[in-house]
Amino acid sequence: MNLWGGRFTKPTNQLVYDFNASIKFDKTFASQDIKGSIGHVKMLTKQEILTQEEGQLIEKTLKEILNEVENGTLEIDESFEDIHSFVESTLIDRIGDTGKKLHTGRSRNDQVALDMRLYTKDQIEMLNTLLVDLLKIIHDIMKEHVDTIMPGFTHLQKAQPITLAHHMGAYFEMFKRDQSRLHDIYERMDYCPLGSGALAGTTYPLDREYSAEILGFKGPCLNSIDGVSDRDYLIELLSAMSTMMMHMSRLSEEMIIWNTNEYQFIDLDDTFSTGSSIMPQKKNPDICELIRGKTGRVYGALVSLLTTMKGLPLAYNKDMQEDKEMAFDAFDTVKGCIGLFTGMIASMTFRKDRMEASAKNGFTNATDAADYLVNHGVPFRDAHGIVGQLVLYCIDKGIALDDLSLEEYKAISPVFEEDVYEAISMKTCVEKRLTIGAPGQEAMKKVIGIYKKQLDMDDVR
Repeated sequence: MNLWGGRFTKPTNQLVYDFNASIKFDKTFASQDIKGSIGHVKMLTKQEILTQEEGQLIEKTLKEILNEVENGTLEIDESFEDIHSFVESTLIDRIGDTGKKLHTGRSRNDQVALDMRLYTKDQIEMLNTLLVDLLKIIHDIMKEHVDTIMPGFTHLQKAQPITLAHHMGAYFEMFKRDQSRLHDIYERMDYCPLGSGALAGTTYPLDREYSAEILGFKGPCLNSIDGVSDRDYLIELLSAMSTMMMHMSRLSEEMIIWNTNEYQFIDLDDTFSTGSSIMPQKKNPDICELIRGKTGRVYGALVSLLTTMKGLPLAYNKDMQEDKEMAFDAFDTVKGCIGLFTGMIASMTFRKDRMEASAKNGFTNATDAADYLVNHGVPFRDAHGIVGQLVLYCIDKGIALDDLSLEEYKAISPVFEEDVYEAISMKTCVEKRLTIGAPGQEAMKKVIGIYKKQLDMDDVR
């Protein structure tokens, strides 16, 4: 069944029909399509465009179809052009000519715009739930590892000692911003396009405010052209999801490095690892690598939609049908990645001994040694040079700054005294950094408390 054809004298070429059809992918939002139609019927009945009897019959039958679609007892026939024609045809088959009144005051343009908004809103809520779960796991890791010392890096070179809690806190901030972006997108897109018609509204006395209300929107779109031709919200969401994937990819890359024999900072749980078909010793971080790889897949969906939309004149154009397949794939990809990523980091083990030893042997306390000299009256630039000499000496000897004797310290600078060992210990280097946002225990516990309140607010919502 087509929802058009009266002005045509020839049937559509089958290849053209197949090329034009969208049901293979837009059946994804079948539930949203039917729910949107139920809302539309309620409004038509309220406005007396349909009689009470007609409205009740259509609504009752649509609810039956919805239940059957969701429980799998009604198979969607992919010979139809799109999900809209399938639902309408099924309705007409069951209740006859009354079903033909469903589409009164509506175009497929505002119908599909509504379906996509409803579906996207549902996806945002799911993504938010998954991000909250991830944030909770990161928060748990932070609470457990306030005292776990590790090297902080710049340029992938060991730089200064920090804690694992401090390092993971950076990702908490990233994913919290991702969650905030979802909230902002939801707020901006929460307007109902139903009633926009093809582009210029309709002559029927529709109550668009009522339609918006019963379908869970803040209000109707205020411009009917924009209502059917806008995909900004989807572009925004694909951009936000690309950023989520980028954040997961960054941490995945670090975990790949941390999992190497050279670092051995973490042990991945067997349930989130794979082996080699030829090398029996291997335990591969495949999930991390796949997340890193699938990031490009989500980026592709964003670039594709931006490219599709960039040259489209107002209002609706068939090009916009291309907003769905890759968006649906991106939704599934991101949700799957977040779920796996959360399980993976929740189950992995951090090797505290290896982390602290790496920080110690990487001269991450060199800056603190320079600060020690400055606090004893040595100009910073001179202090920087003195500690540089000490590092060269240690490299030659194959030892850490902590392993130097006081005589060796004094041989390069007589300013050093016995208290230098306390000043450059890993614990001291971390603990004396007490400003908010720093890795010191006091500062870190304050931040963890702030994060706890934020997560509690998420649970309340």
